[in-house]
Amino acid sequence: MSLASVRWLTALAPVVLLLGVWHAAVVLSGSLIFPTPVQVAAGLVDLARQGLLLKHVVASLFRVTVGYLLAVALSVPIGMLMGWFAGAHALLNPLVQGLRPISPIAWIPLAILWFGVGDLSPIFLIFLSSFFPMVVGTAAGVMTIDGKYLRAARNFGFSGLRLFRSVVLPAALPQIVTGMRIGLGVAWLVVVAAEMIAVSSGLGYLIIDSRNAGNRYDLVVAGMLVIGVVGFGLDTLMRRLERLDEVRWRYET
Repeated sequence: MSLASVRWLTALAPVVLLLGVWHAAVVLSGSLIFPTPVQVAAGLVDLARQGLLLKHVVASLFRVTVGYLLAVALSVPIGMLMGWFAGAHALLNPLVQGLRPISPIAWIPLAILWFGVGDLSPIFLIFLSSFFPMVVGTAAGVMTIDGKYLRAARNFGFSGLRLFRSVVLPAALPQIVTGMRIGLGVAWLVVVAAEMIAVSSGLGYLIIDSRNAGNRYDLVVAGMLVIGVVGFGLDTLMRRLERLDEVRWRYET
């Protein structure tokens, strides 16, 4: 048996064990509400046949993509300014640190008030939730750059934008990407919560609608599993990004 096969079996073993325990618990408890794994799988197949599964996944991914990319576009430049210029840090850090602990969920009433019921409300919440981890990560990445890199670059005549582009940004990339990974994970959590309240599509809406439409807990659990699978996929993509040589510029390989 190859090493790859062993790794796959090792990864699948806990999943198979969990499914077995889940099925046994439902059967032994005699529950008439909580579904078995087979019932959840049947619910997923039914959603896929109706085209609803793809519709809800695409809706959630659309909102996450727009809100997250807006946050990246704004948070990375601001974080770099905060990390590089002491004045910018002194001015902006109290605001960032004051707003950062506020749960994105607490913004839901204001988001609905400002943007109404529709895509803009969850996009705004996703933007907020992912903006602050990326600002903090970017600023920390710039502030912790080893001074020997900067001194060496200046000795070779690097300054201004050239220094920023060739040394500061590459050296800060590991922590920028870490902040992006955290921000994406939080964004995926928040979009599900926001969709339970502010829109009529997406995986969050699927869960709450299935609960309200005759206690379809097979679809509730199916929606939860899809959320986990998609979230795992997004995190895997970010982990692959962390392994790029350009991102590891600051570290020995």
